Amino acid sequence: MEFKTILFYVFSLIMLFAAVRVITARNPVHAALFLVLAFFNAAGIWLLLEAEFLAIVLVLVYVGAVMVLFLFVVMMLDINIDKMREGFWSYLPLALGIGIVIIFEMAAILWRGFLDFEPAVAVAGANIGGTKQLGLLIYTKYIYGFEIAAAILLVAIIAAVALTLRKRKDTKAFNPGDAVRVKRNDRLRIVKMTAVDQPAIDAASKAAALAAAEAQDAASKETK
Repeated sequence: MEFKTILFYVFSLIMLFAAVRVITARNPVHAALFLVLAFFNAAGIWLLLEAEFLAIVLVLVYVGAVMVLFLFVVMMLDINIDKMREGFWSYLPLALGIGIVIIFEMAAILWRGFLDFEPAVAVAGANIGGTKQLGLLIYTKYIYGFEIAAAILLVAIIAAVALTLRKRKDTKAFNPGDAVRVKRNDRLRIVKMTAVDQPAIDAASKAAALAAAEAQDAASKETK
């Protein structure tokens, strides 16, 4: 058995274990960390298949951005874990059904690949997941689709910014242009104050307390 095959089985076993722990871990932070482990092992399998671009994208996008956002949200929110797990096992039949369908689909793809072995070897030899091959395909054959996807993402970014900056009654909004053009004198005002004499303040406080006590005694005598 080659060392590459051993690495494939090791990465696969660790990834399967991490995937199971994602749905069985009670702590959502632990579940997110197990998902990070699954992504890293999937990236390792991509590297074994010489698809370095897909492996790097998986680590940078999903582990470096998406999972960090998930962990930030999970840690900031006060999640009631016991309430979330209520009725967990009631979804087991549906989950098993979906899992069986996925297994049959993957088995059909693998079986078809074993039957048609020569085209599979040709595709594997083309190294479609490589950076050079992906770049050539994106900027030649799929250039229009790539540009359309870029335009859609640009529109989505502009829409998100517009929805965030729109004025609403339930939120406090400000004009970013005013914030950029602000000057020191508009936000800061220097006030000169006399020095505080603490002994004099203590003496005045005692005198005021004695005067209040005498007034209270005088009022009580008058009522009697």
